[in-house]
Amino acid sequence: MLLAFNIGNSNLTFGGYTPDGKLIFSAKIYADPVASADELTYKIINMLALYGADPLSIRWVIMASVVPALTPRLREAVGRMTQAPVMTVGPGLKSGVRIRLDNPAQLGGELLCAVVAALKHTSPPLIVLNMDTATTLLAVDESGSLLGGAILPGPQLSLAALVKNTAQLPQVELEAAPKALLGANTSDCLHSGIVNGTAAMLDGMVGRFRRALHCPDAPVIATGTLPESVRQACGCAVEYRETLILDGLYAIWLRNVKR
Repeated sequence: MLLAFNIGNSNLTFGGYTPDGKLIFSAKIYADPVASADELTYKIINMLALYGADPLSIRWVIMASVVPALTPRLREAVGRMTQAPVMTVGPGLKSGVRIRLDNPAQLGGELLCAVVAALKHTSPPLIVLNMDTATTLLAVDESGSLLGGAILPGPQLSLAALVKNTAQLPQVELEAAPKALLGANTSDCLHSGIVNGTAAMLDGMVGRFRRALHCPDAPVIATGTLPESVRQACGCAVEYRETLILDGLYAIWLRNVKR
């Protein structure tokens, strides 16, 4: 089994794959930046047990991380479970994607994985959307090259900032659709503003990205913590793939592994 890890700012996501690419399971835990290697080992082993996956069956490991402080502790935790070699997404690994950025090394590993996986099942040009603590949009041209992108606050972060810095705004659940566009009370107004405002922002950004790509119908492939309510409120079609980054990790591992 290949065990693939994606360390994001909010979540640590991991999944198991057979050598031929079948996803056995995927799981998600909070990416606590101060979690010890012992805590990570305990949580991961318990998750493996939950899905009936034996640590002894792990033969390969690949990881991508945007939280450098957590990476060595995850490596230590993995080393306690298996002696399998660990591959890390970064300079030196082949991805098959041409990165046309000023400094390709600045591209987060999870974003590269998302692009790799999106290109596996969708013909370019296309737009890749990853929502975590931040919302990131990436533009891929017709040749499959990554041209660049944009980074904005995620809706959960925006909501948390509003609630924290105002006296009377309540917390609301973003997965549920707002009752109406025009809220009749403070909670409904906030709910509508975050959900519909995020959707309007995405619609506007997607339109601008499509013009930059000279493709008015470039598909949008999304992953991460993008709430269903926001996806439904978007005017543009959004194809959501929960395991897009994990699938990209598998594809990169397959391109680089020596078996």
